Amino acid sequence: MTSRRGPAMRLCEHRGAAPGEPVARIRVTPVTATDSPRTPTANSARALRDAMMDQLLTDGKITSPRVEHAFRTVPRHEFVPAGTALEAAYDAYQAVVTKTGEQGAAISSVSAPFIQARMIEQAELRPGMSVLEVGSGGCNAALLAEMVGPKGRVVTIDIDPEVTDRASILLDATGYGGRVTVTLADAEQGAPEFAPFDAVIVTAGAWDIPPAWREQLADDGRLVVPLRMNGITRVIAFRREADHLVSTSAEVAGFVAMQGAGARHEPAVSLTDVQGRRVELCFDEGGTGEPAPAGRRPGDRARCGVVRRHDRPRRLVR
Repeated sequence: MTSRRGPAMRLCEHRGAAPGEPVARIRVTPVTATDSPRTPTANSARALRDAMMDQLLTDGKITSPRVEHAFRTVPRHEFVPAGTALEAAYDAYQAVVTKTGEQGAAISSVSAPFIQARMIEQAELRPGMSVLEVGSGGCNAALLAEMVGPKGRVVTIDIDPEVTDRASILLDATGYGGRVTVTLADAEQGAPEFAPFDAVIVTAGAWDIPPAWREQLADDGRLVVPLRMNGITRVIAFRREADHLVSTSAEVAGFVAMQGAGARHEPAVSLTDVQGRRVELCFDEGGTGEPAPAGRRPGDRARCGVVRRHDRPRRLVR
């Protein structure tokens, strides 16, 4: 699948969380092998994890017993930055940022449990499967390892060495190191040395689907990828049929942006009204040029170019 979208203006959405989803913003340094494990009591972490699970089940985000078992087993709080409150770690609808860039934008995070659950459900994983995860963090890879079992294989790949180092350390510390292969590379080319895969799960926002992701899928394999189209990120599940992909489901969510060869710049223009309020307009394609002044006086009238039925112009007041 190759998308070719024309110019489209839209409002920006926050990357790293679904629209309206709170985010625990924490600037951290990568963990090291000498970092000590979390110290909350096992009972408190278990109680919050079970409460999170009850909510995900009630809300219909988890629908299969095997996914429920994986989420009740993996200690999510061990994969978030030190100092993160247990309540934040086990909030069903909250992502936790694990690394930010120079401008403060999230470039790596532990995704919110609800979207992790939905994507795993979309992938239709079974014991013994081989899975490629694009975008490492550790927690999701541990969930995938639980899903495919000891006879399955999980490969997680990321372009950032700090992210892969952190994932390796945390997976080892939680007992999943021997069940997950962590790879440092640009995922635009997939992981051909480990292909074919029964499923490819992408945990970063993409603008398109690189051919390698489809080509490295086994026959009838599943690709689950957050695709950003016309300003909205939808997690779409595809099934491979011969040389093409067929979509099977979609979920609205938000993710940190893809890096490397798959990265894409979004042209944006900031507009400010007479009261100092600001809105940022982003464009899927092309440049925007300099915008006209946005701060008209109350009562000013201007033609907006809107044409109604029968091509009769209609003047709108703004």
